Amino acid sequence: MVLPLAGFLAGQGQLSVVAVIVWATAGSVAGALVLYALGAVFGRQRLLRVADRLPLISIDDVQRAERWFARRGGQAVLIGRFVPVVRSLISIPAGVERMPLLKFTLYTTIGSALWNSLFVLLGYALGSRWQQIGAYSSYINNAAIGLIGLALVVIVVRRLRTRRPTPQ
Repeated sequence: MVLPLAGFLAGQGQLSVVAVIVWATAGSVAGALVLYALGAVFGRQRLLRVADRLPLISIDDVQRAERWFARRGGQAVLIGRFVPVVRSLISIPAGVERMPLLKFTLYTTIGSALWNSLFVLLGYALGSRWQQIGAYSSYINNAAIGLIGLALVVIVVRRLRTRRPTPQ
């Protein structure tokens, strides 16, 4: 809700649209860099130790995810900026995998700038009706979170089925 409000205020001449987008993007990149650093500090070995203790995740899963991230990490970081929850969390595996910092920052900046621009410009265009964005964005966020939750349930059910001994 902050970005549409800032867009509305820019439409009223109280803020600069460009400044709002630039500062919102700078804040997004700064937060992403903190999470990237956490992933880099905790590192692969700690991630593997944690995965080894979790009941439904194996080290093979982590290694498969690492191989996928090595192939598609840039795309994941860029596209992840548009998905609730993933928007922040994608920075952690990027840090764990030590994605080149310049590449990470570039993809993060592009994705965040597009996302921020969308909401700022919607607030600018809607003017005093800027609050309507919240109703629609919450539907999209809830749908995305629901799909992520459903995917996790499917994964857990499949894992539980494969770990059960077959009756004789």
